[in-house]
Amino acid sequence: MDQAGALLNSGKGFPWMGHRVESFNPPSIPDTEHVSAYNFGPTILPGKPPFTVDDLFGFPDDGNRYELCDGSLLVSPPHTVRHQVALKNALFILDDAATHDLAALMQVNFRASDTDCYIPDLVVMPRNAAFSTELMISPHDILLIGEIVGHTTSKQDKGLKPVAHAEAGIPTYWRIEPDEGPTLYVYQLHGDVYGPPTAYQAGTTAKLTAPFPVSFDPAQFLD
Repeated sequence: MDQAGALLNSGKGFPWMGHRVESFNPPSIPDTEHVSAYNFGPTILPGKPPFTVDDLFGFPDDGNRYELCDGSLLVSPPHTVRHQVALKNALFILDDAATHDLAALMQVNFRASDTDCYIPDLVVMPRNAAFSTELMISPHDILLIGEIVGHTTSKQDKGLKPVAHAEAGIPTYWRIEPDEGPTLYVYQLHGDVYGPPTAYQAGTTAKLTAPFPVSFDPAQFLD
């Protein structure tokens, strides 16, 4: 079990997560079902934990985002309008600055192992790799991952995912906090861990060099 999986399954710092499938604040329920994002009743999921990436292909298309960390499910409800605005603007900033050989994309499938699969809000990867990938992106092709922090994903985006993405070797991780101005936190890989993030607040200029030079005011995320 990797560090991210151990953190998830220990329950330390992530008391609402584990093998039980949850979204919002559901009551205790069996491992094979969860309360849907719209509370229309339980959605029955095939299989049982620990889940694999292949298991995800049998899950219902119910509007939730299903990810895996060491075989445990991470379930996120559909994005809010504010989240979508921040995501659209962040994608535009990256796409506008990217060199022609790189592509900025959103919500692609990233397979780190048979039991670890994520769907980041943002990724930057080589354009030729993007066009040659049909379903699952390899971590070796990813130069940057970005997440827009929401109320239901805050602890994942701040604690679990930086650990998991560092273990997968992702060079740069962006954490965008809409409720902080907004503020951009940039993590850079040092060995197999990220160093402390550098914060760029709204009203200042973030001048970044990786994965390519780009300068902007984080306030643009919610313009």
